[in-house]
Amino acid sequence: MTELHRRLVDLPLTVSAIVFDFDGVFTDNRVLTLQDGTEAVFCSRSDGMGIEMLRGVGMPMVVISKERNPVTTARCNKLGLEVVQGVDDKVPAMTAWLAERNLDLANTMYVGNDVNDLPCMRLVGCAVAVADAHHAVLAEADVVLPERGGNGALRFLADAILDRLNSTNEIFPPEGPR
Repeated sequence: MTELHRRLVDLPLTVSAIVFDFDGVFTDNRVLTLQDGTEAVFCSRSDGMGIEMLRGVGMPMVVISKERNPVTTARCNKLGLEVVQGVDDKVPAMTAWLAERNLDLANTMYVGNDVNDLPCMRLVGCAVAVADAHHAVLAEADVVLPERGGNGALRFLADAILDRLNSTNEIFPPEGPR
């Protein structure tokens, strides 16, 4: 187990929900634009497996994205993730999603990569950045993942969360996941 992995497993935080940005977290932050305007992105299948494993233990998760894009919809649908798109100010979207599920900001993890993620990152119990995040995001993150967005960062995070769950059975608050 790496030192960073150990730090994630040892976080003094119960995680009751994870909120993700999409571009630059699920993707490598590049976009391929075809002649007809259709966009394509690169995502990691290992990240997808990590999300599937977190879903398997009942972890509530949502993607909140500034962009409104069919690529985001398709990837989130494939992964079984809720998605809120076309959001300029992510804080109201995040707090509403959490409130609808009676989940607490203090037990929420936010995974981001760019400056528009900072307001959400400042409100949650654990702010996480991918390795290639903007320098301001890296400076404010509680945890910086060793992998780049779209290249295994979410799998690393999922493995650490699941290791913590398996070793302590305390990843969720005492009342369990909702």
